[in-house]
Amino acid sequence: MLSGSERRFGREDDPREQVLAEIREELRLHGVAGDIADQAVADYLGINRTDMRCLDIIERLDGVSAGRLAREASLSTGAVTTVIDRLARAGLARRVSDAADRRRVLVELTDEARAATGDLYAPLSDAMAAQGEALGEDDALVVRDFLREARRLREAHAERIRGRLRGGQEGDAASYRSARSSSRSASDSMRVNR
Repeated sequence: MLSGSERRFGREDDPREQVLAEIREELRLHGVAGDIADQAVADYLGINRTDMRCLDIIERLDGVSAGRLAREASLSTGAVTTVIDRLARAGLARRVSDAADRRRVLVELTDEARAATGDLYAPLSDAMAAQGEALGEDDALVVRDFLREARRLREAHAERIRGRLRGGQEGDAASYRSARSSSRSASDSMRVNR
């Protein structure tokens, strides 16, 4: 059985395991770096991370219904309505009638949002494209497939955790949140009393 440190960093006597551990660590750091970069863009645009995530989904799907946006972002329809209202007030998104079905409303980016996000993400996109150009076709396919599976695993993991909230383990989640809240309250009280 591997220790926690060995699972995270690999066994020093096994070069392949060491490389696999480094890949796991890089994936973890990749997620953190993505969060930091997206937060910087959100700050620049004057929106929060949830709104930024929704803006990205709207851009990726090139216009989307509120219901689909809610599913993609794992938000309630009420929460998505609030997000869309905030994005519209910020001049980043607008509601438009679906050309194929006038009864249906889609949310799309404004021209200003496309220009701003294009400008902000272009240097990163260009650098990543250049990095990809250095890969041969076989290597590119391996990287693509690995990243697709890593994404699928993360999505499944998020759904597993959501299942705990919906299922019989909701009490565990509520207990955890309550304990965290109590712990923060106690530490806040200690800071105030110093």
